[in-house]
Amino acid sequence: MAGKDRDRFSTATRLRLLGEQTAARVYRSQTRRQARRSRLTGRAALLALVLCSLIVALAYPMRQYVSQRGEIADLERRQEQARKRVEQLRDLKARWQDDAYAEQQIRQRLHYVMPGETGYIMIDPDAVKPSRADRTTAVRPWYAGLWDAVDRADKADRADGPAGERTAP
Repeated sequence: MAGKDRDRFSTATRLRLLGEQTAARVYRSQTRRQARRSRLTGRAALLALVLCSLIVALAYPMRQYVSQRGEIADLERRQEQARKRVEQLRDLKARWQDDAYAEQQIRQRLHYVMPGETGYIMIDPDAVKPSRADRTTAVRPWYAGLWDAVDRADKADRADGPAGERTAP
């Protein structure tokens, strides 16, 4: 143990210990500096600021561009539909210029006949709808209709004045 104490006070031991302490301090200060030092440098901050400014500056024009492209596509679609409709109308006009087509349509739509011909119209019995009177009488019993008529007559009498004139409601 006495050898160890003597070794502790020797110059070489002291220098070695002093060197280790100094190295530990330097290493500690470097790690502290690195820990304190942020990864965001001035150049990186400036670059981030420029990129954010560009994004904000270009956001509205890009939105406008996209919406205008959508409008243009919609207008082109409508224009194509209008072209097709014009072609259909031109074809129809050309057909009406033909006398045979016009005669056929007149006979079919207006039920015209040529002189000397007899015109007939065939009615499909299944297509005939029952009249309104037939529908109401079939659904309601006879006394319900009678009672409604009495109610209507009573309301008409109340609306008339004493001299038979109608009073304003």
